[in-house]
Amino acid sequence: MTPFKLTEELVADIEQLIENRADSELVSILEEVHYADVAEIINELNDENATYLIKLLDSDKTSDVLTELDEDIREAILNNLSSKEIAEEIEELDTDDAADIIAELPDEIVEEVISEIEDREHAKDIVDLLQYNENSAGGLMAKELVQVNENWNVLTCVKEMRAQAENVTRVHSIYVVDDDGMLKGRLSLKDLLTTSTTAPIKNVYIPKVDAVNVHEDAEEVAKIMSKYDLEAIPVVDEIGRLVGRITIDDIVDVIKEEAERDYQLAAGISADVEADDSIWELTRARLPWLFLGLIGGVGAAAIMGGFEELISEHAILFYFTPLIAAMAGNVGVQSSAIIVQGIANDDLKGSISNRLFKEMMLATLNGLILAAILLLFSWWFNGSFYTALAISLSLVVVIIVAGIIGTFVPLFLNKRGIDPAIATGPFITTSNDIFGILIYFWIAKLILGI
Repeated sequence: MTPFKLTEELVADIEQLIENRADSELVSILEEVHYADVAEIINELNDENATYLIKLLDSDKTSDVLTELDEDIREAILNNLSSKEIAEEIEELDTDDAADIIAELPDEIVEEVISEIEDREHAKDIVDLLQYNENSAGGLMAKELVQVNENWNVLTCVKEMRAQAENVTRVHSIYVVDDDGMLKGRLSLKDLLTTSTTAPIKNVYIPKVDAVNVHEDAEEVAKIMSKYDLEAIPVVDEIGRLVGRITIDDIVDVIKEEAERDYQLAAGISADVEADDSIWELTRARLPWLFLGLIGGVGAAAIMGGFEELISEHAILFYFTPLIAAMAGNVGVQSSAIIVQGIANDDLKGSISNRLFKEMMLATLNGLILAAILLLFSWWFNGSFYTALAISLSLVVVIIVAGIIGTFVPLFLNKRGIDPAIATGPFITTSNDIFGILIYFWIAKLILGI
C-alpha cells in the first residue's frame, strides 16, 4: 500500500470537483482513502467545502473524520450541520469520541443533539461520560467493552461475548464481574478456548487485573499503561464497579497533548495556543514571560551599574558578560530539562539532597574543564593573569549555582503541585542570568581588589 501524501494538486482537484458538484467522482476518490487522510484533506478546505464533503460522504466514515479534524475546522463544520445531522455522526462513534465532540458544542445545542440520537442506550452512555472531567479517567474512557459474569459457564460466556462484541470496535480484554457489576478479573482467550464448555468462569478467570479509578488523573493513567505495557485498562467507580475502559489510542493523545504543553511552557508560552490562533491570543500567551525577561534584563543592568567603577577600570570584564550570562542560562536549562524529564517519566530516585549533590559535582566538573579553557584564552586575549583568573573562577561558580537552581526549582515546583516544565523556560534562564552576572562581578571585585 502506497503511503498517502497530501499535495496542493490533490486539494485543488477536490475543490474543483466540489465546485462542479461531481458527487459520484468525489465519492469514488475518497471512499478508499483512510479517514485520517480524508481529515487531512478537509483541513485544507474552506468551511463551505469542508461541510459539503462531510454531508456527501457516509456517516460511518465522516464520523471518524470529525475526530481527526483540527478543532477550529470541526467547530465550523458542526455549526453548519443540523442537530439531526450531528446526531447521525455521533451514533457511529464510540462513546468516548462521541462525548468529546458533544462537549465542544454550545450548551443550547447539546440537549437537541442528544434527543436526536435514536439509540437511547448510546445516548445514555454519552450523557454519563459528560459528567466527568476531561482530564480524568472518566473523561477518557469508553463504555464499549466485553464483560462476562463469573457465575456463567464457558458456553454461555462465549455466546454473550459474540453479542457484545458487535458493539465494540476492538476487543482488547474480556473483563469478569460479579452479580453487582464489581470487577473481579479478566479472561484469557487461550484459557477460554482450551477449557470445557461446562466449566464455570469463576474457575477460569485471572483475578489479578490492573484498573484505575474513574477520577484518576489522565497523566497518571498514562504512566500506569506505559509502565505495564497495557493496550487497554478497565475503569472502576468508587466502590469497584466496572464502568468503562481506556484504550491505548486515547493515552497516545494524552501523552501528545502533555508534551505539547510542556514544550510551550519551556518556550515561555503560558497558555495552550496554536500557530493559527489570533494575534491577541498569541500575545496573551507570550507576553507574561517576555515581561519576566524584561524585568530580568533591567535587573541585570542595575547589577552592572553597581559595579561601574570595576568595569571602568577593567573594561575587558564587560566583553565577557554575555558569555557568563549565556553559560548560566544554558546550564540551568540543561539541569532543569533532565529533572523535568525524570519527573514526567517517574524515573527520579533518591532524595532531593542526593540529586542536588550529584548535580553540583557534575556542574563542578564541567565548570573546571570550561574554566581552564577560558583561563588560557582570556589570559592570552587580555594579558592579565588575575583578570583571566577572575573571569574563569566566576565561570566555575556560576555553572555550579546554575546547575543547583536548575535542579532545585523543578523539584520544588513538583512538590508544590505546579507543572515543573515551567522551570525549563525563561524562568530559569532569567533567574540564572541575574545570579550569574551578580556572582561574576562580585568575584571579579574580590580578586581585582576594587
